[in-house]
Amino acid sequence: MNKKDIADIKKQFKVNNDLLKIQDIFNVYIMKESSEIYHYESTPFEMLEDEQKDLFMANFKKVLTGQLDQKLFELKFQRDVEDSSQLILHKGMLSNDTGEWKEQMLELVAKMLKDKQYEMDIVITFIHGDYAKSTKRSSEESEESSRDRVYSSPFILCSINKTMDPKKELLFDYVEKEFKYHFVVDPVINLKQPIGGFLFPAFTGGAADVNHILYSASKPYELDYHFIEEVLNAEEAMTAEDDKIVFEEIVKDVAGEQINTTTLANVYDEIQRVVEENEENEEPDAPMLDYKDVEKVLTSSGVQDIDPEKVESAFKKVIDDEKYELKATSVVPKYTSKSIKIKTKVADLKVCPQDLRYLRQTTLDGKLCLMIEVEENTVIEGFEMIPEAIFNRVEDEE
Repeated sequence: MNKKDIADIKKQFKVNNDLLKIQDIFNVYIMKESSEIYHYESTPFEMLEDEQKDLFMANFKKVLTGQLDQKLFELKFQRDVEDSSQLILHKGMLSNDTGEWKEQMLELVAKMLKDKQYEMDIVITFIHGDYAKSTKRSSEESEESSRDRVYSSPFILCSINKTMDPKKELLFDYVEKEFKYHFVVDPVINLKQPIGGFLFPAFTGGAADVNHILYSASKPYELDYHFIEEVLNAEEAMTAEDDKIVFEEIVKDVAGEQINTTTLANVYDEIQRVVEENEENEEPDAPMLDYKDVEKVLTSSGVQDIDPEKVESAFKKVIDDEKYELKATSVVPKYTSKSIKIKTKVADLKVCPQDLRYLRQTTLDGKLCLMIEVEENTVIEGFEMIPEAIFNRVEDEE
């Protein structure tokens, strides 16, 4: 799934929408002390009160909120797995019998609780519904409405939510004219911040892909690898940060540990150009970089003595897969984001990738210095700095 696919289905999660129908909602309450099911119940979604529907719809949107490869990850199912979650989900998705669907979801819950101790009581919510994707009109003159031509796919969405301790409050009774201590025993389910979840199947251009699942992490880059591998039986995910680190290590292996700022800026410029061309061509998926693409980027950026075999060997060394492809959008941050970090003992700086060319590391008076080219006088705490002449001090030997 790309960001457009996710946005398309996310916006359909609203009450009384004929493009997304939810048949059943199944809630399972888990006790933290025993990691056992305390209670579960299934309800036709239409039987819920409107206020409850709104709360759950907002919760489901939260599951689908976040950046790809940071908080949301399209994962491929592992092959030849015993008691495969892909098969469990597929059976549940196609089942028209509520009892059978509940049994399939309880199988997944059992896998979630195996070898897992939660820090608080949690509620696992499953919904079973149909997502209808409308097609575009063949021409503006067509009398047939695009809403008349749709293809529908069943889906299952899971949201995992923690509980919060009830509040202890002091109330004032207007009738009795007295202060009263108020304490609610029932725990509060936090639907505003899901700690995990998934959507099955994944959707590409509105078409279902049962070989992939969309996993939602609690926070960016905080993946639950036990959940991914043991519960979903999916392959390990690479985050955007992982791709960035892999790219940096490959460049170091090929070009060496030292590189000047101009060349490094050129590298980011080349990759950004690839990203922009992809956007201009309205390609739905992010551009990928294999070892041949990385070789072209480095050569075009001015790095000397680079050849495809050398870069291929670096891929094999760093990630143990010479056929691995890096997401270009993960390797280079957007130019509006000052995310290149420069750490020194004196100060830590952040600059845009294309601005690296304005930095120089040099030696003055025998001291290593970092120089920044600026177009106007620098202002510090409201004070404008005075330009100073830098020169080597020479003492008379008289």
